[in-house]
Amino acid sequence: MKTRPAGIGNVNANWMGSLPSKLSAMPLKHLAVPGSHDSFTYWVDVHAPVGPDQKAYVKYLATMFSVLAKKVMVKWSMTQNLTFKEQLDAGIRYFDLRVSSKPGEPGNEIYFIHGLFGHKVKDGLLEINSFLSRHRKEVVFLDFNHYYAMDAEHHVYLITMLQEVFGSKLCNNSAVEVITLDFLWEKKYQVIVFYHHPTAQSIPVMWPGNKIPAPWANTTEPSKLIQFLETTLNERAKQGSFHVSQAILTPRPNTVAKGLVWGLRNYLVERNLPTIMSWVEAQRPGVDGVNIITSDFVELTDFANIVIKLNNLMMAMEFVYNAFQTH
Repeated sequence: MKTRPAGIGNVNANWMGSLPSKLSAMPLKHLAVPGSHDSFTYWVDVHAPVGPDQKAYVKYLATMFSVLAKKVMVKWSMTQNLTFKEQLDAGIRYFDLRVSSKPGEPGNEIYFIHGLFGHKVKDGLLEINSFLSRHRKEVVFLDFNHYYAMDAEHHVYLITMLQEVFGSKLCNNSAVEVITLDFLWEKKYQVIVFYHHPTAQSIPVMWPGNKIPAPWANTTEPSKLIQFLETTLNERAKQGSFHVSQAILTPRPNTVAKGLVWGLRNYLVERNLPTIMSWVEAQRPGVDGVNIITSDFVELTDFANIVIKLNNLMMAMEFVYNAFQTH
């Protein structure tokens, strides 16, 4: 029987609520938080048309070789295997969300998308809300950063849906420095929504995208990725924003061509994970350190556990500092 890594199961379902009081009093931008890249891609619909986020040549191939092309696309579109609930139970608290309408479909329904259409957004939000209602001290970041085939009506529909599903759990756009877990618990806030579109500008519970920069390395080479992560971390804004380190490799068309039948996980992710995870393990949170770190296939390693445990370093650093002060 195949064993699952320790990060799977609900071992981390309450990790924020279990943090020492010194950490829950710190700005959340100084804590290490595990996140998933393209968080919703654990299921895609091979029977739906290819998504509007794809280039023309991909749409053409999918039309010409429909079933075969989509089977290949599934292998390269899926970046996660776990459902939202499984990710939340494992400790993931940041979700990278890309959404789209289905062109030609009546109504304003919105779906998750990454090459192929996934679940309805509402179903995913309800699953997240259900978890939060059971775990009152856990807080999630929902980062809506790519929109396709969406006009003003679609945006209004999605923003209204977010307000209806999460209600009083939504945290008002505030100064990032005041956002501590203690502050959020006191207000009973559990959801911080980032909405990278002008439609949301006047809505207090929608945070602008510039408060959560997520620089993207766009490389297939682990060494270049790590160099990029280091550089962007050093350039991290001192004030006014959270920070996402995207510890992910990105396939290029020739990568897909070479590894066509293997897919993203087997061809690109698994072989390079040890190098990437060594970098993650060597990080520290804090003023100049990491904040949110995202990964593909979060269950392949002990990713969430490793990121959460980085927060222990803050306690260790404080212990050393206090010991030094008393001598």
